[in-house]
Amino acid sequence: MQALNSDRTIVHLDLDSFFVSVSILQKPALRGKPVLVGGQGDRGVVAACSYEAREYGIHSAMPMRTARRLCPEAIVIRGDYEEYSKFSNTITDIIKEKVPIYEKSSIDEFYVDLTGMDRFFGCYKFASELRQFIIKETHLPISLGFSKNKTVSKVATGEAKPNGQRKVDFGTEKNFLAPLSVKKIPMVGEKTYQLLRSMGVEKVNTLQLMPVELLEMVLGENGSTIWRKANGIDNSPVVPYQERKSISSEETFDSDTIDVNFLRSVFITMTEKLAFQLRKENKLTSCLTIKIRYSDFNTHTMQARIPFTSCDHILIAKAKELFDKLYTKRMLIRLIGVRFSHLVGGGHQINLFEDSQEIIQLYQAMDKIRIRFGENKIHRAISEGTNFKTFNPFNGMTR
Repeated sequence: MQALNSDRTIVHLDLDSFFVSVSILQKPALRGKPVLVGGQGDRGVVAACSYEAREYGIHSAMPMRTARRLCPEAIVIRGDYEEYSKFSNTITDIIKEKVPIYEKSSIDEFYVDLTGMDRFFGCYKFASELRQFIIKETHLPISLGFSKNKTVSKVATGEAKPNGQRKVDFGTEKNFLAPLSVKKIPMVGEKTYQLLRSMGVEKVNTLQLMPVELLEMVLGENGSTIWRKANGIDNSPVVPYQERKSISSEETFDSDTIDVNFLRSVFITMTEKLAFQLRKENKLTSCLTIKIRYSDFNTHTMQARIPFTSCDHILIAKAKELFDKLYTKRMLIRLIGVRFSHLVGGGHQINLFEDSQEIIQLYQAMDKIRIRFGENKIHRAISEGTNFKTFNPFNGMTR
């Protein structure tokens, strides 16, 4: 494994303050000013901020009211996800045409595997030219990290920001990481950082010197992974990118039904599970379709375009609305389905444009429970007991 790791050439590309940078292209007067992208109400959250705003201590996921208090002169703008998607797709197309293997890890972040290309090109020169070409074509700032693995390249990108590039020569990974804060290591979130600080660990160098067994005892399975990353060891592959166009779920009932309340509860359950799948895969949808198949096998669908989201409460409300519009025959139904399409990459932070901090924290808590204990361990009360295979159309639901 170590030999494999030493032979690799991995590039990390990350667009700088992507939402803000796109907004500046649309409104050049914003350049050089403290700009916040996100919900405009006091209960909203900062989705992105300019480097000028960061100088006031503002960061993404901060409550908007706190950000405004830190910087009263900040300019708050709504996000334009359609425009972000357009630029992201343009950059994806450029990378796709020029490199052998790439991974799109989010709407504004990419990994490229140039392993073996030194026989034909100077890999660092090639990566530098790729970055300059993206800047020329899009007029967006983008930073680059170059090393032998994904972890070190990602950290190098962070050190190169804004709009720079950093090469970490093979064999110097530990020395590069050693003086940095442990917060720079991927997987070290705020809670892990505070725990490490309570142990007197603030620099990566201290992590490098600690016994891996101690970190495993304190952090569990993540302890060994963090230790390896701190030591510049990461054999994770660049996963070739494939655009998933849609996700869907259908259910055929054992007995045809006309129970509207039951049908609504099934739609809610299906939509809730699909929304969780979106968040797990770091995706958002902007088109929802529902399907109804009647007992005579006639099938009807209805769809609606919506702002990009992965939030249950938005998607469920739209699914219920579409069902009420579509179900007009009052005939027995044998099958229903839900489909999310027009998917794009992008984590839940995109939805911070309008979400309140309370909603975001609720989703994060629910998803953690689902990931740890299973998808069926927490759900909305209306879907409680929904069991498709044991449904009796005359007596309602049984467990």
